[in-house]
Amino acid sequence: MEEKPDELNFVNAGSFIPGSVEKVIQQNFPQKQRNNFLANAMLNLGMIDVIGSGIKKMFTIQKQRFFPLPDYDLGDPNKVKVKIFGKVLNENYTRLLIKNPIMDLDIVMLLDKVQKGFQLSRDEHKLLKSTKLVEGRYPNLFVSSRIAAAIEEKARYIKYRGFDKKYYRDMIIDFIDKNGSASRREINDLLLNKLPDILTEKQKKSKINNLLAEMSSKLRIIENSGSRKYSRWVLAGR
Repeated sequence: MEEKPDELNFVNAGSFIPGSVEKVIQQNFPQKQRNNFLANAMLNLGMIDVIGSGIKKMFTIQKQRFFPLPDYDLGDPNKVKVKIFGKVLNENYTRLLIKNPIMDLDIVMLLDKVQKGFQLSRDEHKLLKSTKLVEGRYPNLFVSSRIAAAIEEKARYIKYRGFDKKYYRDMIIDFIDKNGSASRREINDLLLNKLPDILTEKQKKSKINNLLAEMSSKLRIIENSGSRKYSRWVLAGR
């Protein structure tokens, strides 16, 4: 192992049994083990979660940290080299991961190839192009700054302007439907941090008051089965 300020490099003798990293990610584990007895023993002792799960777990952790994914150099059939990054290589890639934390790992792997200047296959390019997350003409692609900036701007807009009324109404209805009822405190906990940051807490609670009044008096979606002081909201007609 070689340690640098912003990266770790590992070298291991022997071939990479699965053949490709993509195969491991898609299947979750390699079909073969060099030493089945040792692999099963480590699994039973809790030293590993799932046989062969380390590679996908490592990729997932890097994705969650918004860092580049590990680089596997399989050019030498008798040696496996792995580089793990601890720094940002491309700000647009990082922005996309921050704003899309549940992005599919397969797509992230393709974006990672683009940010590192690796050439995609025609099929990979077709898949990534459909997401509109890259720009340029094949094979010279780059992570889209326009899309990354647009996603960031949209998040900033929502933070200050909030969502529309229907979004908040649906949240309340869904909560009551799942839990049978909702107290005012529960509704506050549900909505306060979703309302625009530009509002004070008093203004946010007033907005919730107006929303509940509209849903109960005008729209007749919900009704108060409790008291005025200790409200308990349920779906109307149930």
